[in-house]
Amino acid sequence: MVRTRRAAVLAAALTLFLGPALAACSDDEPATGDQVSSTAPSGTAARSPGAGEPSDPAAAEAEITRNWAAFFDADTPPAERVKLLENGEEMRDVLAAFAGNPQAAASTARVTDVAFTSATGADVTYDLLVGGNPLLPDSRGTSVLQDDTWKVSVKTLCGLVKLSGVTVEGC
Repeated sequence: MVRTRRAAVLAAALTLFLGPALAACSDDEPATGDQVSSTAPSGTAARSPGAGEPSDPAAAEAEITRNWAAFFDADTPPAERVKLLENGEEMRDVLAAFAGNPQAAASTARVTDVAFTSATGADVTYDLLVGGNPLLPDSRGTSVLQDDTWKVSVKTLCGLVKLSGVTVEGC
């Protein structure tokens, strides 16, 4: 069962990183956590800190940007990726499959916008790059503050897996 699940996850990862058609898969609605969209948010102007934002939005945005880049960087050790994913311990099998995918070695993410939805949540617009070239430009996901660390949400990772057309246990 574990071998079958790992094979499914590996297939999802391969499809994600090799399927240029995925760039055409988008939803024009804002990300709801369980979806990823490749449509840029409209009106992304800088805002002043509000009650629904962290106490230091600039520091939180910088941490989100760093953590997303590290999470999607193949050179980041698996143990560190676990720490950068919401409920990462529960998602170890999915992360292990991604780490074992040779195509994932060429992937990175570049955060282009962060919009806080609360003091512990943010909508993130990012480009998923393979070999430095956009595979999924202007994608949307979410980041959550968990254990005093801004993390890539499980919903974002599962949204990427769902784009591949594969169902993975835990997503």
